[in-house]
Amino acid sequence: MAREKRPQKVSPKLRFQLAAFILAAGLAAVLYGNPFGGKSGEPEAPAASVATLKPYAVGAVQNFVAAREPLPLEAIEFVDGDGNPLTLADFKGRVVLLNLWATWCAPCREEMPALDALQAEVGSDDFLVLALSLDRGGIEKPRDFLEEIEIKHLALYHDKTGRMGTRLGAFGLPTTLLIGRDGKSLGRLVGPAHWDDPDAVALVRAAVGVDKAEEAAASAADG
Repeated sequence: MAREKRPQKVSPKLRFQLAAFILAAGLAAVLYGNPFGGKSGEPEAPAASVATLKPYAVGAVQNFVAAREPLPLEAIEFVDGDGNPLTLADFKGRVVLLNLWATWCAPCREEMPALDALQAEVGSDDFLVLALSLDRGGIEKPRDFLEEIEIKHLALYHDKTGRMGTRLGAFGLPTTLLIGRDGKSLGRLVGPAHWDDPDAVALVRAAVGVDKAEEAAASAADG
């Protein structure tokens, strides 16, 4: 007669790993829609945006992931170099590349000159690189760093609480979000990138172009 097998106990370590996986999957579902193929009740990102941007996620920006659902970001709060309070709503009407960084993050420091070069090349009334420091405390540390490496085209923006990264689902730095004119996320890239590379420039120009086309189509429909 075969012995009845007793159920194996799940180790605390395995329980922790399972809990971490479930949490990560839940966060992914909130930020990008259900990663397992189902649909949430939120509207999906404009099909044209996703279809247009996906082919540009190559080379230097191959880790860029287009958003499946728009994530409203207008309420994100921070200050400029003079201490004036701002939100992303103040930049509505422009495509924004929001880079979350800190002076203690070595990859963040390394990619800053490339972001400065991207702003110099593509920055306009249609596009802005917004490098948001998450350094805790005063603004002096990020200000001194940007001056030290002679950043000339990026303005200083700071979140002294450091909490915006968590609110935006950035669990590592640098994290960079591409935001449309409507203040909603088009996608993100986790980790450093060569933002002055032609691949990155092409991605940004594509985002600006598709946003313009959709804005014109919406205006025509309203008219």
